[in-house]
Amino acid sequence: MKKNMILFLSLIFSAQFTFAAVIDSTRAVAVKGATNFRDLGGYATRQGTHVKWGKIYRSGEISKLTDADLLLLDQKHIRSVVDFRGNDEVAKAKDRLPKDAAYLQLPAGSENLGSWMMQIAKLNSADSLMESFYGQTAHLKDKYQPFFKALLKQPDSSALLFHCTAGKDRTGIGAALLLYALGVPEETILEDYLLSNEFRKEENEKMIKGMVQMGIKEQVAKDLASVKKEYLMATYNAIISKYGSVDDFLKTEMELNDNDLKELRKKYTN
Repeated sequence: MKKNMILFLSLIFSAQFTFAAVIDSTRAVAVKGATNFRDLGGYATRQGTHVKWGKIYRSGEISKLTDADLLLLDQKHIRSVVDFRGNDEVAKAKDRLPKDAAYLQLPAGSENLGSWMMQIAKLNSADSLMESFYGQTAHLKDKYQPFFKALLKQPDSSALLFHCTAGKDRTGIGAALLLYALGVPEETILEDYLLSNEFRKEENEKMIKGMVQMGIKEQVAKDLASVKKEYLMATYNAIISKYGSVDDFLKTEMELNDNDLKELRKKYTN
């Protein structure tokens, strides 16, 4: 437990991160109807392997995918889509799915986002609010255990896409847990998480402008639009505090035994 705490705290106060390993021109998926759409392939693991390209994708919401986008996703053999959004979000912006793709919605923890967001008008900074959101653990089993089960069931000939609305928070946590299970080092996991700031740069500028026009303070808007290392660390530290380690969390809450972890790594790394 102490070892994990020291590791994560050291990441928080690290002076800088080297993004050369994660910013790759092949990582971005060139769709017109979605943002933050990228391949999780290529990351090195502690076992000396790499996450396979073309097997796992992460994204923002996909309700506006064009017909050409759908054809591209079909060509990439995306046959499963996992949606972390709540029912209200889905009702307003239903996914456009690739041909013959299975759909799994996992809304746990997203039920009261509307009332949560109503607090922002009174804030001068949203950091504490975001860290509180990221630090919630009660919903993690219902949200991410079926995600891992879907990954284990995914045929080797096809790929899986998971997303939320912006593809940065709920999707960011899911990506972090998955990459950890695959053996990717924590510093690389954090770098992948922070890439949302790069992939959503233009979208974030629009989002911030819109929120300011609604009367939300600019700093609050910037906090809500971006991802920060402290946000993801709030999830890791909450998991460690409750379960002792991320490894124990994966075994108990995600119900991934040693054989499951071996199978995940066999399917998604080489």
